[in-house]
Amino acid sequence: MNRPIRVLAVVCGVMFLALLLNVNYVQFLQASELNARDGNRRVIDEEFSRERGPILVAGRPAAQSVPSDDDYDFQREYPSPRLYFNLTGYYSYEFGAEDLENTQNSILSGSDPRLFVNRVVDLLGSRQPSGGSIALTIDPAAQQAALNGLSALGDDVQGAVVALEPSTGAILAMVSRPSYDPNRLATHDLQAARKARLQLLEAPGDPLLDRSRENTYAPGSTFKVVTAAAALSSGQYAPDTLVKGGPVLDLPQTTDDLTNDTDCPSQVTLTTALALSCNVSFGEVGLALGDDALREQAEAFGFGDDSYLDELSQVASRFPEDPADPQVAQSAIGQFDVSATPLQMAMVAAGVANDGTVMKPYLVDKVYSPDIELLDDHDPEELHQAVSSGVATQLTQMMVEVVTNGTASSAQIPGVEVAAKTGTAERSEELAPYAWFISFAPADDPEVAVAVFVENPNVPREQISGGGLAGPIAKSVMESVIG
Repeated sequence: MNRPIRVLAVVCGVMFLALLLNVNYVQFLQASELNARDGNRRVIDEEFSRERGPILVAGRPAAQSVPSDDDYDFQREYPSPRLYFNLTGYYSYEFGAEDLENTQNSILSGSDPRLFVNRVVDLLGSRQPSGGSIALTIDPAAQQAALNGLSALGDDVQGAVVALEPSTGAILAMVSRPSYDPNRLATHDLQAARKARLQLLEAPGDPLLDRSRENTYAPGSTFKVVTAAAALSSGQYAPDTLVKGGPVLDLPQTTDDLTNDTDCPSQVTLTTALALSCNVSFGEVGLALGDDALREQAEAFGFGDDSYLDELSQVASRFPEDPADPQVAQSAIGQFDVSATPLQMAMVAAGVANDGTVMKPYLVDKVYSPDIELLDDHDPEELHQAVSSGVATQLTQMMVEVVTNGTASSAQIPGVEVAAKTGTAERSEELAPYAWFISFAPADDPEVAVAVFVENPNVPREQISGGGLAGPIAKSVMESVIG
């Protein structure tokens, strides 16, 4: 072989080797990255032709795939869209996946490593792989009671309800208003899906926002439970300790005063101050404890943490950094820059109910293969020891007094002892106050803890109160769980 032919052969060999290496690099090393790339229509088309696994609530589908007679083999469907929309989210050709459809995608789509054997069997049988299923902790009766309660306040009401099982952290209900229909975004009519998305983005009240976990609000007097917890834990206070009452607390470093919204005697016990929701009393207690003690107690309940809910996105609740003395007094009653999600306030109630231990909230209880083989069963986890068992017992009795002789009488359940705290958080003269309610029952053996939040109700300003608007909703949710 002469020299030019040898050179040409070497060049061709090098080029062939480079091509071989590039093919292997693309097909193996870059495969995952290319498949996950936004806009990869081949992957999207393949996934939309696959039978996606269901999301189950008490054995019934909140999301499921049904056969389709269009370009794709299956259509994602949500049988009770207004009831579970903020949990399931949607699975859309145009807009991807949201909420559980997103975070649990590997199981639902069948790509999870735990389903490897199933994929091999499907491949050998020349079948499309199908997804596994997830079973949620939601109690459908509690979820329906929460939705009915908010809906009864008016079609345009904004708010949220969260119910937890105190001993495990299982989420029994998580409702947000206003709502939307995820079926409109999951449709294979792509033009209709785009139109629906645009309408949602322009809709009043931001229905795409889950108010239970994706935004924070001033918790008002429900935060007095946190302040009371800090007071009792300090050793400086007991439930029968006398504290300042009366109509006004002169705040230091300012000409402003802190006033009561209710008629409070000039001197009251800490228990009575909670029952009557005396701002003056808790403002003074907050000043005596200081902002560090209040912040530490809030963080022990979960404030400042945005990572404790694995299955869904959330924002952190906040206690202000370095507030001045007047702001400390305001913070002690859940005003100034104190801000919390309804999920966080449900955790406060659940922590008190569970002997002072805050459990990590969770939504996915069990994970199954396509053949209904159990792949994962959730084990409850402790998040924080917020207060001692003794302090929790004292707080429980104080909150029971709020129901029997205070502002939370709307949550009374015949034959059941209920513990609760009301809240009405002021915003401005132009904006209506928030109405709050946190509770748990039965007080001596808690099965459920609830937080209810109502925003911009369609009632006169003077009729907005936690006990009046949110209390009856919390009662119905508790009754649905305890029977």
